Amino acid sequence: MKIYSNSRWSLDLPAGHRFPMPKYERLRERVEARWPQWPVIEAPPASDGELALVHTPAYIARVRDGTLSAAEQREIGFPWSPRMVERSRRSVGATIAAARAALAEGVAVHLAGGTHHASADKGSGYCVFNDCAVAARLMQAEHARRRRDALRIWVIDLDVHQGNGTAEIFQGDPTVHTLSLHGARNFPFRKVAGDVDVDLPDGTGDADYLAALDAALLQSWAAQAQQGAPGLAFYLAGADPHEGDRLGRLKLSAEGLAERDRRVFAALQAWRVPVAVTMAGGYGHDIDVTVELQVGTVGLALTAWWGGSDRAAHVQTGP
Repeated sequence: MKIYSNSRWSLDLPAGHRFPMPKYERLRERVEARWPQWPVIEAPPASDGELALVHTPAYIARVRDGTLSAAEQREIGFPWSPRMVERSRRSVGATIAAARAALAEGVAVHLAGGTHHASADKGSGYCVFNDCAVAARLMQAEHARRRRDALRIWVIDLDVHQGNGTAEIFQGDPTVHTLSLHGARNFPFRKVAGDVDVDLPDGTGDADYLAALDAALLQSWAAQAQQGAPGLAFYLAGADPHEGDRLGRLKLSAEGLAERDRRVFAALQAWRVPVAVTMAGGYGHDIDVTVELQVGTVGLALTAWWGGSDRAAHVQTGP
């Protein structure tokens, strides 16, 4: 299984900044230590042409050239710097690489990504470019060069915040189906309707969440089956529904989040849909708790696809 990261392009954020930038390097280190037989790969940055499959040329130019307005930078949540541009390009590049690997092998993981608040002409909520949207469009374009039929995409967004940018980008597109479970009263406060949206009240715990997930997966699959099965899924496996998250407002336990991942992976396997997994959000009071939750997602992906092989012993136990 291929695992990708852009953690070496971390940003030096101002003291007290709410975004937990150190988690990405810690996640990479723990994944490398636990599964040394699965090397973590640094993907190349996305090009302007790849970004332009989703984003407007004017917005790409403002990001690239450092001409974002002060208001645009506040909405993104990061101050502009050349390193911010490079990190954002590499986040998209890693999800592109994971999507290609998933199509070839069934599953691949990007240890960041899930930047679902970015829309075509602006960034928002710590998201500069929309990595899953760009990767989806590029995989569709590459598929179209080989085949006459369209590659259908399924976005399963289980970050606690609704993927408003992704919903806006793909709204009205029958080749991309978006499913989102998110906090009803959480950011973004103006939601953009996707194909299946499930608004969850503050304090939702394991049982209610998992019941809502089961129903949403079946509803989402049934809606797509009318047009044709998806050929690729993007799973945004946010850790922020966890009860210890500073921004989540839901109450899932660590086991509840693990069961969430198991059910998503089991459904995708049953329906034979390859998946590129991104980590999306996670803002725990204890950053190491967030990292361990995301390590768990990686382990469950490995076990789901390789659990019957000789390599599974390493996947399940680690060193």
